[in-house]
Amino acid sequence: MRNIITVMKKEFARFFYDRRMIIMAILPAVLIYAVYSFMGTALQSAFAPDEDDAVIIYAVYMPENILTEIQDAGLTPVHKQPSEVDEIKELVAQQEVHILIVFPPYFEEQVEIYDVLTASDGEMAPDIAIYYNSVVPNSSNAYIRIVALLDYYEATLANKFDINRETPDADLATVEDITATVISSLMPMLLMIFLYSGSMGLALESITGEKERGTLATLLVSPLKRSELAVGKILSLAILSFISGGVSAVATILALPNLMGGADIDTGIYGITDYTLLAFVILTTLLLLVAMISIVSAFAKTVKEAGSAVMPLMILVMLVGVSGMFGGGSQTEPGYYFIPLYGSVQSMIGVFSRDYAPVNIAISCLSTAAYACIGGIILTKMFNSEKVMFSR
Repeated sequence: MRNIITVMKKEFARFFYDRRMIIMAILPAVLIYAVYSFMGTALQSAFAPDEDDAVIIYAVYMPENILTEIQDAGLTPVHKQPSEVDEIKELVAQQEVHILIVFPPYFEEQVEIYDVLTASDGEMAPDIAIYYNSVVPNSSNAYIRIVALLDYYEATLANKFDINRETPDADLATVEDITATVISSLMPMLLMIFLYSGSMGLALESITGEKERGTLATLLVSPLKRSELAVGKILSLAILSFISGGVSAVATILALPNLMGGADIDTGIYGITDYTLLAFVILTTLLLLVAMISIVSAFAKTVKEAGSAVMPLMILVMLVGVSGMFGGGSQTEPGYYFIPLYGSVQSMIGVFSRDYAPVNIAISCLSTAAYACIGGIILTKMFNSEKVMFSR
């Protein structure tokens, strides 16, 4: 352990006393925050309602009391005949009309008669159909405001009518659920990219850079076991990559509200257990990434050659990270967590979505650490190969 710690101290000194490497570790975080903030501002401008564009709302059979409530909210529905519904729906699709609200005939009488407690099986409450165009900001904005008003009115009547029962919206989620969904869909992919980028820069400089300069050859002929050298480099690079990836991850979390157009994204929904599990997942993933990149780097003769050699590995990591965006949550079968890197992505999704099985995360961490150990053994054998290490 003494020799391993010595190697680690050497790597830490090389990193912390080199301003260029520190800047390279911090610069991605700065760029992430700046780019996400710019993207969020641009998207918010593109999809914000047009205040100069009057909202056109047509209504069929709308009761006068509801009409008054909607008018008080600053909207002006215009009464239309039932025979015009199909034509108006077409106008909504063509973005010429923003909202069409269709009440059932004799809506107030139906609401008065309907009783939730005494309703027989199959008896439905009166249903209000609302048609809008989701690609038009003014239409979406008006729809949200009208549904909120009707929901409030419905609450005063003890659920005596429905809204869009035939085409129901998704179940309403809490702010915490929405936050977890947003973060779990973005962060695993971003984390994998950040972790790989940080690991690649450090590993290439530590392995191929020293090999190219001849300093690695000096270490190999010193009274130091090559296995100790390999382990020391992998551990130190993993810790340094953890720092670099952590800075980028924090910048991403801080920039998420800006990316979402100023939405209230609360990262305080996660507890100490969540962060602890995530730290284990990230650290073991870094060990594996560092081992993989180090093996590829050891074959290369120059840093430039190593950079080209690790490109396929980078593409693989990006594909694994992107795969987490299309699964609809983390996998529940333990077998998936034995797959290198993919198990790590699934564990991240589980932690960020607050829907995980601790045993699956344990399987992922242990198996990933085992794969990293295998990588360390392979790297040690490469260090023992004069043909590989002294080829320049």
